[in-house]
Amino acid sequence: MSKKKSTHIQQEILRLLKESPGVPLSRKMISLALGIRKNDYHVFNNSLQTLVREKKITQHKSLQYSLPQKTKSLLGELRLTKSGYGFVDVPDQDVDIFIAQPNLNTALDRDIVEVQLYAASRGKRLEGFIKKIITRFRTHIVGTYHKTEFYSFVVPDDPKIYRDIIVREDKNLNAQAGQKVLVKFEKWDRDQHNPEGAITEIIGNPGDPGVDVVSVAYSFNLPVTFTDQLEKESKGISGDLNTVEMDGRLDLRKLTCFTIDPIDAKDFDDAVSLEKLDNGNWELGVHIADVSYYVEPNSGIDKEAYRRSTSVYLVDRVIPMLPEHLSNELCSLKPEEDRLTFSCFMEYDQNLEVSNYRISPSIINSNRRFNYQEVQDIIDGNLDDPLQDNLKQMHQLSKALTEKRFRDGGIDFETPEVRFVLDEKGQPVEVIPVKRLDSHRLVEEFMLAANQTVARHIFKISPQKNKLLPFLYRIHEQPNEEKLNKFFNFLTALQVTYKPAKKVTSKYIQELLQSIKGTKEELLIEEVALRSMMRAVYSEKNVGHFGLGFRDYTHFTSPIRRYPDLTVHRLLKQYEKSIHQIPNNQLNHLKKIAEQSTKMER
Repeated sequence: MSKKKSTHIQQEILRLLKESPGVPLSRKMISLALGIRKNDYHVFNNSLQTLVREKKITQHKSLQYSLPQKTKSLLGELRLTKSGYGFVDVPDQDVDIFIAQPNLNTALDRDIVEVQLYAASRGKRLEGFIKKIITRFRTHIVGTYHKTEFYSFVVPDDPKIYRDIIVREDKNLNAQAGQKVLVKFEKWDRDQHNPEGAITEIIGNPGDPGVDVVSVAYSFNLPVTFTDQLEKESKGISGDLNTVEMDGRLDLRKLTCFTIDPIDAKDFDDAVSLEKLDNGNWELGVHIADVSYYVEPNSGIDKEAYRRSTSVYLVDRVIPMLPEHLSNELCSLKPEEDRLTFSCFMEYDQNLEVSNYRISPSIINSNRRFNYQEVQDIIDGNLDDPLQDNLKQMHQLSKALTEKRFRDGGIDFETPEVRFVLDEKGQPVEVIPVKRLDSHRLVEEFMLAANQTVARHIFKISPQKNKLLPFLYRIHEQPNEEKLNKFFNFLTALQVTYKPAKKVTSKYIQELLQSIKGTKEELLIEEVALRSMMRAVYSEKNVGHFGLGFRDYTHFTSPIRRYPDLTVHRLLKQYEKSIHQIPNNQLNHLKKIAEQSTKMER
């Protein structure tokens, strides 16, 4: 191919596109306009690709081309499809930006990228190219190791990783062909070449126990273990409570309280209590592990907890947010052991309204460690226990609170759960439906009450009601009109009779779902209704929780396994000291926590 001819054709392509600003032209239109002869067509094609590769022109969908639009760059998260193209989700922008595969510039799924917009075609969505990768979501990839006579490579498990990774002989950890491995990106400068990497772990042979589960964990960028440094930092944290400053901390060690958890639970982060007061009201206590006492802000453990944001529950294991020395030992509310807690007391009057409340750091000594089935047997009268009267009183209160919540507009989505039974090789041999018990509802209702009360507390102590103290909320926005219309059209197709509403509220949805209880379509309709809802997310803005029907809601009750809850505990302690000395960057800091936690729970 004549280099001179190629350069000339490139110049002519650029001239033509400059004369047609903002109007993408097809390959055929360009070749006709330039009078490309048949025997020069391969030079023309190569010239086009050279210009695309050098970012001098843009290749759109359907092989149309234009000059790059001169506009400001935008930052966002790239989401790739299995077909190879992707979309960049830019915060505060209504429309995602389409990225054709030739314009990915080595970016991978969920990378944070800088994207340059192209000129928008009339009636078409925004398009752009990846200008720069800001943050790699994944630095390690799970795949299968292959070896040929000349080179070795890893084929990624994830089809969205669209290139095999070349591995040099001295960087393969002596892996055998066919093994599952974890490979680290080392070099990928140009998307025309394959990336190079080094194997950092041999996961095992396909079919071996646990290999699939670990592979899945790594593929979602979930760290299966903690570094030696973090384990050392964790074990260096003292559990000696004799040095704890008790000023401002309630001593509740004589209070009757207990935990209720799954039978195989390893960490117990909440205990409950219930007492009848002299005025006839009931005082419910929810006592949560005081993780914030042990985990210092900006410590190594805190930074890792922020990165993970949540514990992840897989079929045969838990990937914890905190090292086990904290999650299963120091912070776990074990029976008959003193433990530091954060307590929320709620006094309920005869109308089930919270007439008074207290929120304070505390210390408890849990009387018992119950599991859900034990509590259910006690409630049903099938098991005698010294604490049975207290448990039955709790059951009555939780039932009344549930009924009131539904009357006030809370939606009850009864989504079925299952449990997998594995054999000794880690293979699933049985799927068992998980029966939802009254004991589950009891704990759930009490946690909802505490979370709501803590969020209301922030409203109460904020000096300006139109500008609340910086805080972290769990929000659930009202579903959009398009999704609701699809749901109602679905009901019509099923010939389900319903009364149209001028304004769709959570109470309206709850009453509609109640009307189809017991029908053969019940589970299907509930599933479609659930899919019509917005996702619940974390936010520094309080817009309420549509599904629960709450104006104020947060997450306070699980700091062992959720970073937002740990953040809420820290904020409560901060505001107990002063509501006036607030760092200038606090709201922005909470926004970052909300975004990270929402991203990681998905």
